[in-house]
Amino acid sequence: MSYLNITEVESAVTSLATAFPAQCELIELPEPSVEGRTGHALRIGTAPAGTNDSVVLIGGVHAREWGSCEILVHLAADLLEAHSTGSGLGYGGTSFTAAQVGSILDNLDVVVFPLVNPDGRHYSQTVEPMWRKNRNPANSGGSPACVGVDINRNFDFLFDFTTAFDPTAGPRVSTDPCDVQVYEGPSAFSEPETRNVRWLLDTFPRTRWFVDVHSYSEDILFVWGDDENQSLDPDKNFLNSAYDGKRGVAGDLAYAEYIPKGDADSAVLLAERFCHALHGVRGRTYTPMSAFHLYPTSGTSDDYAFSRHFVDPAKSKVLAFTVEWGTDFHPPWQEMKRIILDVDAGLVQFCLTTQE
Repeated sequence: MSYLNITEVESAVTSLATAFPAQCELIELPEPSVEGRTGHALRIGTAPAGTNDSVVLIGGVHAREWGSCEILVHLAADLLEAHSTGSGLGYGGTSFTAAQVGSILDNLDVVVFPLVNPDGRHYSQTVEPMWRKNRNPANSGGSPACVGVDINRNFDFLFDFTTAFDPTAGPRVSTDPCDVQVYEGPSAFSEPETRNVRWLLDTFPRTRWFVDVHSYSEDILFVWGDDENQSLDPDKNFLNSAYDGKRGVAGDLAYAEYIPKGDADSAVLLAERFCHALHGVRGRTYTPMSAFHLYPTSGTSDDYAFSRHFVDPAKSKVLAFTVEWGTDFHPPWQEMKRIILDVDAGLVQFCLTTQE
C-alpha cells in the first residue's frame, strides 16, 4: 500500500459508511470543487445526529500534504472497527480500552472530512508534487503558475490583513495570485472548499472542537495565529478596529489577541494530552503552542472556527487546533504508516479529553 489517490480516499469514506451503517452516516458536501469533484465526510457516533456535541476533523487542505487524508481515513476505520467488534485500540505503546472507544462513539459526533481539496491533491500527485493551493484559475491571468488559492488563508478571519496587521509584522499571507504558497483569494470564502468547511460547522451547530490536520513540523497549534495570546484585556480583539495596524508583532505591548482564560487553559490541556498520547506510541515529541509562535497568519481555518462565537454569540464556542505532523510533506510510506499511528493515538486521546 502507498498514499491514496483522490478516488481511493472517496472510496474509503463511502465504503466505511456502507460497512458500518449503525455507527456512521455519509455526508455529501454541498459544493463541488472548481473541477467538479464532490466531497464526502462521515459523522461517526451511535446517537442520532444533533444529540451530542461534535468534534470536526478535516484534512487534505494543502494539496502536497498527502498523509493528512490517510491519518483521518485510518482514524475513522479504527474507531468504527473497534466499536463494532467491542475491542480496544493499540498504537505502539499507547492503547485505549473498548470502554473508551465506546465512550467516544456514544458521547460524541466525530465528523471526519479527510479531503477538503481534491483538485489540488490530484494535481500534486500527478503533475507537481509540491503544489499547495486549490486549482481555481479565475485570478491567474492565464498563467499556469498563478492558478489557485491557498484554502487555509481564505477563511473569514482578519482577511484584510494589510489593514489589520502592523506593517512590519509580515504575516504568512499574500494578495498576489502568483504567490505559489499563500495567496488568500479575492475575498473570504471565495472558494468552494472553504465554504464546504463553513457548511460543516453550520450543519453541526453543537461543534465544540475542531482540528485541521496538516504537515509538517511536529506540533499541535492552538489559537490564535494573528498575535500572542492574552486573557486580561478583552478590548484587544480582532473585531476592534482601534487596533488595526498593530497586530502581529511578537513581544510588543501594543497588541495581543484576547482569549478567555478558561478557553486558553482548555486548549493547552487538549494539546498536551494529544502530545502525551502521541509520544507514547514510539517516543516522538510534538510541541503544543499557539499558532502565532509558528508564524503570524490570517484567514486560517482554526482561527475562523474559534472566532465564530465572538462574531455571533449564538454560535457555539469551538476550541480549534491545527496538527502539523511529521518532518516532510511526502515521507516514505513505511514512515508515513508510523506517523499515522502517532497522530491517530493523539486524536483518540483528544476525543476522550473533550469528555472530561
